[in-house]
Amino acid sequence: MLHFNRCPHLKQIAQKCFPSVHVRTDKHVQLFLSRTFALAEFRKSWHSTHSLVGDKNIILMGPPGAGKTTVGRIIGQKLGCCVIDVDDDILEKTWNMSVSEKLQDVGNEQFLEEEGKAVLNFSASGSVISLTGSNPMHDASMWHLKKNGIIVYLDVPLIDLVSRLKFMKVDRIVGQNAGTSMKDLLKFRRQYYKKWYDTRVFCESGASPEEVADKVLNAVKRYQDVDSETFISTRHNWPKDCEQKVSTKFFSEAVIEGLASDGGLFVPEKEFPKLNCREWKSLVGATYIERAQILLEKCIHPADIPAARLGEMIETAYGENFACSKIAPVRHLSGNQFILELFHGPTGSFKDLSLQLLPHLFAHCIPPSCNYMILVATSGDTGSAVLNGFSRINKNHKQRIAVATFFPENGVSDFQKAQIIGSQKENGWAVGVKSDFDFCQTAIKRIFKDSDFTGFLIMEHGTILSSANSINWGRLLPQVVYHASAYLDLVSQGFISFGSPVDVCIPTGNFGNILAAVYAKMMGIPIRKFICASNQNHVLTDFIKTGHYDLRERKITPTFSPSIDILKASNLERHLHMMANKDGGLMTKLFNQLEEQQHFQIDEMLVEKLQQDFVADWCSERECLAAIHSTYSTSGYILDPHTAVAKVVADRMQDKTCPVIVASTAHYSKFAPAIMQALKIKEINHTSSSQLYLLSSYNALPPPHEALLERMKQQEKMEYQVCAADVDVLKNHVEKLIQNQFI
Repeated sequence: MLHFNRCPHLKQIAQKCFPSVHVRTDKHVQLFLSRTFALAEFRKSWHSTHSLVGDKNIILMGPPGAGKTTVGRIIGQKLGCCVIDVDDDILEKTWNMSVSEKLQDVGNEQFLEEEGKAVLNFSASGSVISLTGSNPMHDASMWHLKKNGIIVYLDVPLIDLVSRLKFMKVDRIVGQNAGTSMKDLLKFRRQYYKKWYDTRVFCESGASPEEVADKVLNAVKRYQDVDSETFISTRHNWPKDCEQKVSTKFFSEAVIEGLASDGGLFVPEKEFPKLNCREWKSLVGATYIERAQILLEKCIHPADIPAARLGEMIETAYGENFACSKIAPVRHLSGNQFILELFHGPTGSFKDLSLQLLPHLFAHCIPPSCNYMILVATSGDTGSAVLNGFSRINKNHKQRIAVATFFPENGVSDFQKAQIIGSQKENGWAVGVKSDFDFCQTAIKRIFKDSDFTGFLIMEHGTILSSANSINWGRLLPQVVYHASAYLDLVSQGFISFGSPVDVCIPTGNFGNILAAVYAKMMGIPIRKFICASNQNHVLTDFIKTGHYDLRERKITPTFSPSIDILKASNLERHLHMMANKDGGLMTKLFNQLEEQQHFQIDEMLVEKLQQDFVADWCSERECLAAIHSTYSTSGYILDPHTAVAKVVADRMQDKTCPVIVASTAHYSKFAPAIMQALKIKEINHTSSSQLYLLSSYNALPPPHEALLERMKQQEKMEYQVCAADVDVLKNHVEKLIQNQFI
């Protein structure tokens, strides 16, 4: 008989799906129950309550001047259904006077109340309804409308709205007061539109009403089709029989599971959504948060995370916890080189751009009745970033989600180690492993693939394992945003015009960061070349040049840039899968061969395809320190060692015919000894905190990272565990942590 000590929903699922299965909990359970069952039930429920059928309404919402009335009429003609304009067909007929007269008669507050009452007394089905600009400011009436329709937000750039309203009568707009500009009024209204929408239509500058109407219909179709956006494993074998069902996952399942059960990585079954040129141009003046909302809404189906909720998560993730309001600003370094600063988050590395958002995505996606243990391997920066990110979820989620991060005990900088250990919270722990990063990452993958162990944890402890490394799709996806945003910032600052190509140069270890740039190109950002920059552990550079991935007789060499001291680049599998036209059989063959024989070779056609977009080279330790020194001497800017690796390679490989964006993946404060050695500062033997304060006294660019300085002020030394490089030992640690946290 199955026993479910802590997970009632799994018991219900098992009773329904496996009525004859009998398993004893005193042995490792042979059955691994997929979350698919629970999520399928959630999705079915979502579909039944949100699907647009004949009696549902399409409700157009947006600010004054958005074109709701015009677009509504076009949609009504296309669908052959009734069109209702709230202003003309409900309010004025109810009041027997014009909207402007009513507003003048009763004032703003009373108008909103009476407008809401009029809508509450109205009902319709199978219609297109064009709301007033102020309807969303009345909660009860919006809930009334939402029950029987899908709310489509016509999101028009502010500059376009202001321009349109110059030629329209504005005496019926609620909230106009002396001293309040139309621009400020429209900005104020946005909070209400964001609250209610089910799907957003981005109405880029120059889009005609007919084009917007088509976008609305496409958005409604996408909203209806909850099964249209699925994920497959990179090792998935396509069935020869076309009628045979393909094994797919939804976004929420891919985020929860992290790694596919066959050992592959999840990728979208279809291509990335693409923005047209006008849509991209309309995002040039947008904030980072606005860009993230537009891009991620296109990549995450609202059945997985409702668009309005996703927007709230993004605002929370990229809020006050980032030291720079631009989140990921671009700085001109010299000539045609630009630095993309990805270190303004709370832990000072590019990992914050994903790991401030992923915990919110994860917490939303998981079923309500189970516990989750997140296992993470870190080469330095991921550890503190994931612990910090999951410490920010709410109290209820912390009781169900815990994190264990495994790092090479002697393979990270002293500051990184102190930061990882110091980031432990009530739901997160650090475990040092007496090996390198590759062992940590491989061990976690083996734990995930061990169905006896994972099944035992579910049955005995009601706990499911997942990951927050870049093998998790929810961790990789947010990185696409900053690559797109960097390009838009160059356009905004006047360095290029939209459509002009750029190169990107990225210090690369696990291939996730550079792969996110590839995805940004797929969405429409004109990136010409991807420059892969390696340190002395240059297996990726060698692979890009030869097509031969060879780990034989290679060992990790510790360098000044420890976050890319990696030999097994997990995300390379995703890129090869895409290049090989989703040949899961080939991926299985190649990566099994890598595990068993420590090398593989791709064919000449794939090598040529890879080299069309990628170039690569590596940087020695001497060159790394020299780049830090020369850059500071010429520009007063301090590069961290990873960024220095990228700059050396960019100088060598980029042909200077177009701008190159160099990804700065960490703040130099995290690597103070290397920086002091590069700048020839003699007081190298000081403590980490004194080194940090000494560097901050140089008044260099970028400024000192305040959160890192605060971290060094914390004198309390935290305990942490250290374990041997043995998968069984790691499994024992995982089980003990689960017992301590959840039982």
